[in-house]
Amino acid sequence: MRTTPRPVQRNGGRTGTSRACGGPCAAASGRYGETVTDPTSLPSFPPPEDEHPLRGRVLDALLDEGYEPLIDEDGDVAVREQDQMMFVRCLDTVPPMMRVFGQWLLDDTIEGDELTRLRAANAVTGALNLVKATVHGDRLAIAVDLVVSDGVDLRPLLTATLDAVLGSVRTWHATLQQLLDERHGGTAGLN
Repeated sequence: MRTTPRPVQRNGGRTGTSRACGGPCAAASGRYGETVTDPTSLPSFPPPEDEHPLRGRVLDALLDEGYEPLIDEDGDVAVREQDQMMFVRCLDTVPPMMRVFGQWLLDDTIEGDELTRLRAANAVTGALNLVKATVHGDRLAIAVDLVVSDGVDLRPLLTATLDAVLGSVRTWHATLQQLLDERHGGTAGLN
């Protein structure tokens, strides 16, 4: 179960206003009576690059593209696109890999039994390059796995992949509706 991710800001500090000292905060000099830094005004910095190099690059790329990425408790980068929460899991393997994915709860308004939903997911996986779709219980999961070299510009890659994940969700819904229409119309369905 995912919890609320914590915000990430680009390196660099922000000047805050301390509730304790009533004005701009300053670094402590060690002298009694001088203002000190208010710990509640400190930004949340991304991890050092050498700790998770790919995740650091992903955070920078998303920030450069105007997103507000977060890091969840699993260490995944969470990002909101078109009011949908998606995630980027970074694997510091050789070569580095990342998985861009999302999960959507299928409520009672979405028709179709488990087999029909799985057939729609299979059709999406077969029709779209790099995209994997599956249904597990009452959840639709869409993922794109990518091998990422050091020289790859992640900004356009992440933007295109986030769009591809959301487009795959729309394709799944359209395919499911097509399968249901064919079932009710008495046709054979997808081959």
